[in-house]
Amino acid sequence: MADIIFKEESYKIIGACMTVHSILGPGFLEAVYHEALEKEFKKQNIPFISHKKLTVFYDGEPLKKYYVADFLCYDSIVVEIKATAGLIKTHYDQTSNYLKAIRMRLGLLVDFGTPSLTYKRILNSDHSH
Repeated sequence: MADIIFKEESYKIIGACMTVHSILGPGFLEAVYHEALEKEFKKQNIPFISHKKLTVFYDGEPLKKYYVADFLCYDSIVVEIKATAGLIKTHYDQTSNYLKAIRMRLGLLVDFGTPSLTYKRILNSDHSH
């Protein structure tokens, strides 16, 4: 069985998300969860950059347009947050495509809009390391 990449880091990020969700519950706009998560990441000493601009590559070449991740944590994990009634295939596909385009290995897709926090680890299979 392969090692789970960024296991401890992912665990800490999801734990912070669960804390925010348990305090706020569902029903707020994404921006509210974003701001609360910034505070929780700081409180838990999780290194992050909010609204991180990441270079998008097309056919091996960097584009002028960029992707803005909700968070980049530990300088290696993209965190995409949603405040919807549930994650759908489009959300997974979008995050997966972002990871490939920005050449990053792991994304966490988190939905605060459901009664229980919903999240999914998305691995970029195109990325070797």
